[in-house]
Amino acid sequence: MNVLVTGGAGYIGSILVPALLGRGDQVTVLDSFLYGQTPLLDVCHDPKLTIIRGDARDEALIQQLIAKQDVLIPLAALVGAPLCAKYPDEACTVNVGAVELLLKHRRAEQRILYPNTNSGYGIGQPGVPCTEDTPLQPISLYGRSKCQAEDVVLKAGNCVAFRLATVFGVSPRMRLDLLVNDFTFRAVNDGYVVLFEAHFKRNYIHVRDVGGAFCHALDNFETMRGQVYNVGLSDANLSKLELCERIARHVPGFRFLEAPLAEDPDKRDYVVSNAKIEATGYAPRHSIDAGIQELVKGFQVIRRAQYSNA
Repeated sequence: MNVLVTGGAGYIGSILVPALLGRGDQVTVLDSFLYGQTPLLDVCHDPKLTIIRGDARDEALIQQLIAKQDVLIPLAALVGAPLCAKYPDEACTVNVGAVELLLKHRRAEQRILYPNTNSGYGIGQPGVPCTEDTPLQPISLYGRSKCQAEDVVLKAGNCVAFRLATVFGVSPRMRLDLLVNDFTFRAVNDGYVVLFEAHFKRNYIHVRDVGGAFCHALDNFETMRGQVYNVGLSDANLSKLELCERIARHVPGFRFLEAPLAEDPDKRDYVVSNAKIEATGYAPRHSIDAGIQELVKGFQVIRRAQYSNA
């Protein structure tokens, strides 16, 4: 297949693109390389890879690139609530506008795989897992923009949409502002974390399992077409306190303290069911503990905290 991945040099893209190449796909990456890192160097030798430095909002460029594609994967986005709050106009034009631009110029037979975030569930009911039928109630511009784009994609059809759990793990385009990555980095380098509203829960998924979900959807597109799927670890609906307890298994001496009178500006609090995608045969391969062990090793390499989105 010919696959266009916008934002293909990002945290998820730099894992997904090698996986697509490994399947034998012809992959075109469009990325602005905004953060000054150097992902994808390890696959530049592959003749099936084309890299274009550019903006996913460039209409002339998009028209040119999608002409020969079979699959469109719009990863280009301002990711995370802090970054979107800092650059609200760009959040709207990239997270929604760039997706609308792809849809404007795509042919009906071209498939789209769209990554939403399950942060769109906002604040769930205690003890009640959010399913794909749970109403979306995003509480940040990031969540709202991603949910708006998901709605546009689903209405356009010939698509599969994912609601990704909080992603973790080592990637060539590393991020330290994701919760598991952040807490593990602090555990390794500082030895402690101060928790605000430590009981808040969310679901987690390894970045390589996100890439696996995209490949799984390509292999099972006819049965998954037109649907949205939660993608996370069913045994990793964890509170921040529980996450720290997991990290402490792998980082001796790690201490975590609760600040009972302080509030976390990120109010997301929910548990998620991943049964729908599991019923299609998808199964994550990387546990939360394996991811933490991987991160501990990675943080022997990474010593500075510049690997974030905001």
